[in-house]
Amino acid sequence: MSDSDSTGQNAGSGTDGGSDTDAPDTGVASGGGAGVLPQPAQEIAAGYAVSGAALDLGALLWDGVCLPNAQIRIPLAMLNRHGLVAGATGTGKTKTLQLIAEQLSANGVPVFLADIKGDVSGIAAPGVPGDKVTERAGQAGQEWEARNFPCEFYALGGIGPGIPLRATVTSFGPVLLSKVLQLNRTQEQSLGLIFHYADAKGLELVDLKDLRAVVAFLVSDTGRAELKEIGGLSTATAGVILRSITAFEQQGASDFFGEPEFDTAEFLRQAPDGRGLVSVLELAAVQDKPQLFSTFLMWLLADLFHGLPEVGDLDRPKLVFFFDEAHLLFNGASKAFLESITQTVRLIRSKGVGIFFVTQAPRDVPGDVLAQLGNRVQHALRAFTPDDAKALRSTVKTFPNSPYDLEELLTRLGIGEAVITVLSEKGAPTPVAATRLRAPQSLMGPYPAAELDAAVKGSSLYGRYAQAVDRESAYEKLSAEQEAKQRAEAEAADRAAVEEAVRGGKRAGGRASPGGAGKASKEDASLVEQVVASGMFRSLARSVGTQLGREISRSLFGTARRRR
Repeated sequence: MSDSDSTGQNAGSGTDGGSDTDAPDTGVASGGGAGVLPQPAQEIAAGYAVSGAALDLGALLWDGVCLPNAQIRIPLAMLNRHGLVAGATGTGKTKTLQLIAEQLSANGVPVFLADIKGDVSGIAAPGVPGDKVTERAGQAGQEWEARNFPCEFYALGGIGPGIPLRATVTSFGPVLLSKVLQLNRTQEQSLGLIFHYADAKGLELVDLKDLRAVVAFLVSDTGRAELKEIGGLSTATAGVILRSITAFEQQGASDFFGEPEFDTAEFLRQAPDGRGLVSVLELAAVQDKPQLFSTFLMWLLADLFHGLPEVGDLDRPKLVFFFDEAHLLFNGASKAFLESITQTVRLIRSKGVGIFFVTQAPRDVPGDVLAQLGNRVQHALRAFTPDDAKALRSTVKTFPNSPYDLEELLTRLGIGEAVITVLSEKGAPTPVAATRLRAPQSLMGPYPAAELDAAVKGSSLYGRYAQAVDRESAYEKLSAEQEAKQRAEAEAADRAAVEEAVRGGKRAGGRASPGGAGKASKEDASLVEQVVASGMFRSLARSVGTQLGREISRSLFGTARRRR
């Protein structure tokens, strides 16, 4: 029996949708590793020998046997070299990232998890013991005990359960925001001028309505003079930017932009007992808004990158974060967005941050990004269609040469089994190893809703970030200036009208005597001043001015009038 055939038999009876701790009834011994390892297995196992701290992924599968004394490990120091966890639906990839996140936390490394479906929140609760867990642990050489791990739960802009995460438009900056809005180079430069103008004039861009207000003001009759001073922004370009902002708002971005702005350094914390804090971003409520999800990830990466110092190679990363359902990050992404992600992934390693993408197939990740992912955990792939078969062959080509028939093996792996290659302590790829993965020690399922809500409200961060703040910023300042201008214009117009009416009345009353001309002029002026100074006139002028201001504000800023 060939290696590929025997390993395939071991894996072939797993079915999609089962628990990752299910041990497929393959009819293959799982404790046969007690003796001397076969020569090929020895060579593979030698590639995973680690002298320093490491994460235990599972036990080697070879010739149809699970070998618990041949442990597949990844050096802790290599976790900042990024990675990929891939596989078809139901093959166990989400539980693999849970397994890795648990061990990172236990080693004092903070973790960030983007939880699209809400099924990794259970890391906050201890796992449930049972026969399947015991069996899996025995096969993988694992001493299993139920454990929970310290967690914080977040939600984008408060959409869904979690501490709200918000950012200001200013913190995004014109270049990053241009990439998200998919503007071209000329439009990006114009947006940069808009930000420059706002900064120079003290117009804070806190949320999207602030940005909309500034853009609209600069192309208005009032703002065109200001526009000439900064140059480079045409009415057509402003229209494109405004339409892009509107489309972005329809993706739900309005909730995300605002204050209080989240400090991404919160993700780098440890629990009081020294374990790394697991930050879980609950995205189930916004999984139909991929652009919003992508926006947050882009800002998070950029903010971490710019905020962290260069540290070089550490004995353990400062943070590792996982992007579950990574295809949502890249689907429909602009070229500029992909270039930004590629550059960030390339450079953020030197800041001590590791990134793992979790998705169905390696082809979901752009080639330039995939080339930077040194650690690979590949669960089973299905080949039901010609496209599936093509994707399978493409995946096999991304692995180093191995004694396995990977094209067949990858279609017959069971649930909770994977083909693995990582970077050794020397930074070289390890041999490809078919592996039966360990079982997570925390709850393999969603954290109960009531307990999650209690954890959110009991967090020390809840009081700091829960309540949105809409302070005076560009929108309010420009609105106030417009109202003041309209009010002044209305008062001046009414003053002129009264003066004209008084003068007309005097003329109709007859020609004044030469000696009384000076006195009549003084009386006219006195009458005008009395009328203009009256409370009724001031009330009327204020009412007219405010109404005009509101209408112009709505026209210029594109916002509906607020109900009073």
